[in-house]
Amino acid sequence: MNDKIPTDAPIILFDGVCNLCAGFVQFIVPRDPDGIFHFASLQSEVGQDLLAAHGLADHDLDSIVLLEGDDAYVKSDAVFRIAERLGGIYALARPLKYLPRRLRDWGYDLVAANRYRIFGQKDQCMMPTGDVQTRFLEQDSSPGTGSE
Repeated sequence: MNDKIPTDAPIILFDGVCNLCAGFVQFIVPRDPDGIFHFASLQSEVGQDLLAAHGLADHDLDSIVLLEGDDAYVKSDAVFRIAERLGGIYALARPLKYLPRRLRDWGYDLVAANRYRIFGQKDQCMMPTGDVQTRFLEQDSSPGTGSE
């Protein structure tokens, strides 16, 4: 696996061509002033390697995935864990994680299934700029493959 991948930092994998997912990443960045989160698109080589390393390569993931050490959070669990790590007002979402996972993931899946139709999609993954660029694990600008 890539030696540039931090082993001690949480990594958010996201659909790099989805406007909603890219917007979620752009939402997180300014709310994470300590830069604890790193990012990679699900489509990137790094993203695929990380999914395989966590036993998720064979899953049809089209969602946010949070990797923390050996732990992997998907769908609503990932969103709630990210909110918890951001702290502050976002930690107020914590009680919602006690709703049954089936119900939480149903709502998540409903949004995920319609995200391209509602929010659109990009021809290629988003490209970070400035200081944020160092938090993205791969900056390949090939359309739809590995650019964050």
